[in-house]
Amino acid sequence: MQIVETTNEGLKRAYTVTIAAKDIAARIEGEVKKIAPQVRMPGFRPGKVPANLVKKMHGPALHQDALNATIREAMDKLVADNALRPAMQPEVALGEGYEEGKDAELSVALEVLPEVEAPSLDGLKLEKLVVPVSDDEVMEAVGRIAAGQKKFTDARKGAKAKDGDQLIIDFVGRLGEEKFEGGSAEDQPLEIGSGRFIPGFEEQLVGVKEGEEKTITVTFPEDYPAANLAGKEALFDITVKAVKNPGEMVIDDDFAKSLGLEGLDQLKDLMRGQLEQETAGLTRTQMKRALLDQLASGHVFAVPPSMVEAEFGQIWQQLQQEAQQEEDTEAALAEMEAEKDDYRRIAERRVRLGLLLSEIGQANNVQVSAQEMEMLIRQAAQQYREEDRQRFVEYVQSEPLAAAQLRAPLYEDKVVDFLFDKAEVTTREVTRDELQAAIEADEPAEGEAKPTAKKPAAKKAPAKKAAAKDEAPAAEAEAKPAVKKAPAKKAAPKAAEGEADARPAAKKPAAKKAPAKKPAE
Repeated sequence: MQIVETTNEGLKRAYTVTIAAKDIAARIEGEVKKIAPQVRMPGFRPGKVPANLVKKMHGPALHQDALNATIREAMDKLVADNALRPAMQPEVALGEGYEEGKDAELSVALEVLPEVEAPSLDGLKLEKLVVPVSDDEVMEAVGRIAAGQKKFTDARKGAKAKDGDQLIIDFVGRLGEEKFEGGSAEDQPLEIGSGRFIPGFEEQLVGVKEGEEKTITVTFPEDYPAANLAGKEALFDITVKAVKNPGEMVIDDDFAKSLGLEGLDQLKDLMRGQLEQETAGLTRTQMKRALLDQLASGHVFAVPPSMVEAEFGQIWQQLQQEAQQEEDTEAALAEMEAEKDDYRRIAERRVRLGLLLSEIGQANNVQVSAQEMEMLIRQAAQQYREEDRQRFVEYVQSEPLAAAQLRAPLYEDKVVDFLFDKAEVTTREVTRDELQAAIEADEPAEGEAKPTAKKPAAKKAPAKKAAAKDEAPAAEAEAKPAVKKAPAKKAAPKAAEGEADARPAAKKPAAKKAPAKKPAE
């Protein structure tokens, strides 16, 4: 085998690798001897088929398998002999005109990881912004629970419904004289003033009485999810079956006991803990942002373009998916295109930070334990159908790249925690709004380019926040191909055809975006 380096520029490497025909032929002969005892052919006893006939029967397949195996060995030798650390899977091309019996000449192109020195951790300083949870906030949270437990009792005979009362109604929706699918219901509870029904529906029922029949006119919102109803005026024939008054909800020990707790103090403690956990998550996000900014400002080095392109591809795909959910998709896509270079710079920063964190972790023996990895695999397997979970576990256990991708976010968090422990941390109390503002400030680190700080359109904000957070991608994985295909994730359950889409109660709530697989703190 002959290896000749043809390019050595920055992080780019290129080689020509020549594999002698005799080496490929020797491997084929070895495979023939291995499979000959299992070959069956009329006129020959089992295991006695001549080698030349075995080669004639299975020659093309044997040659292809031998060539592939020899190429894999050549790549392993190339990487080992030249002490290479590939950033991504090398590109390997077999020379044109190759045929069996000739030397195989390969062209190999790859990018290598840069040499990154583990930075000194001396002088690392961070400010931790904490939000104290007040008693008023705790009681407000308790009050929200109480509101959800509200009980209603029958109003006096002939009482007119008022704001806050509950109605039990039957209704039938019509566009003109035609009923529309999903627009009818029986014994439907409706709390006047709750805002659960489309605008104008609840307000027109103030003053109705038990047994009353009434027809109201409402206009569906322009952004209503059922396209056949969006912006349309509809009639609803309503029968009021009951009017109920809200009972007084007393927040005391008895209320807490009705929830299965020992008393009100325990309920308040639970709510305080929940609020503190929420703000602790925001505090960590703020500290991590400050930490990464410090690392980025002090460490600028070349990164493999292929890794940047892969990272940018993930950002861009996420943005495109979110743009498809916007009311004005074309405008969202146009805004993305205008800021494409900014997102590419964010991808480059992410890759650089990922390499830096990986180097810090390796230099300081930060590891993900076998037990932690096993837990990660079990948790990830829950995303798949029950019958596919074991296949997913086997896939991750057999594919180093898949395992590394699963491990990477936890590895990054462990490195970040290690750096938190090493840093000199000062604490300052702030309000929740101030903490949120610090997270969203998105100030550029010294020497780093980021998107211009213009105010995004209101509808675009979620997409921009999701993808533009310039965090590290935890580049711990080695560049090895995942040759097996992971089982498909289980599909989200679909609503029955017409179910709820056209109902006036189905006022569309603000959609919450799902978090990215990558750490987006």
